[in-house]
Amino acid sequence: MRFLFVGDSMTIGCPGDFTWRYRMWRHLEASFGGRYEIVGPRDALYDPAAGAPVSHAYAAPDFPVAARRHLAGWGEGWLHMAPLIGPAVAESRADVLLVSLGLIDLGFYTDAEQTAANVRAFVEGARAANPRVRMVCLPVIPNVRAETDAPFAAEVDRFNELLAKAVADLDSAASPLLLASVPASYDIHRDTYDGTHPGVGGEHKLAAAFADALHGAWELGTRYAL
Repeated sequence: MRFLFVGDSMTIGCPGDFTWRYRMWRHLEASFGGRYEIVGPRDALYDPAAGAPVSHAYAAPDFPVAARRHLAGWGEGWLHMAPLIGPAVAESRADVLLVSLGLIDLGFYTDAEQTAANVRAFVEGARAANPRVRMVCLPVIPNVRAETDAPFAAEVDRFNELLAKAVADLDSAASPLLLASVPASYDIHRDTYDGTHPGVGGEHKLAAAFADALHGAWELGTRYAL
């Protein structure tokens, strides 16, 4: 089974980060009952000093190069990933997509309705490459901006409603879609280092959201041990 991580800056990470991808790899190593592979066309971290994804300075020396693969980008959202996901799935032969996108779209590019349209285009592209692909989507976690920007907070709420509707509408037996649950204990003031990007606690909780969804819906792996 081939897993592909798809995300924005919360997923790609910066130099010195473990990333929630690392936490998920550790979980799969400990709990997945079968052969699996982490796939994707990229493997680097985003380096703010260079302004490009050119760093490989992960915090964990035991994170294998092959397990670092992903399709994530700093400043990239559903808008950017919708045209990329088909070729990425075709090339990597991904079976399961773990997707955390939307915050950057709503913050800079598209409103809730436009972002939801890009979700549907993303699903269509993924299925064109693999008609049996499975997807787990994480709702947008409001960041620190939502505490002072009411219209932005409303867009996040509206998009999460539309994301849930899209998952329900597009779910099928051949290609299941699943909406993960943001851990109730997730606190942007304790689980991130800047009000948006996950610190160690946030990394574990994001990995747990995906792991628990995989276990609960499809009995893949076990529940995450926080």
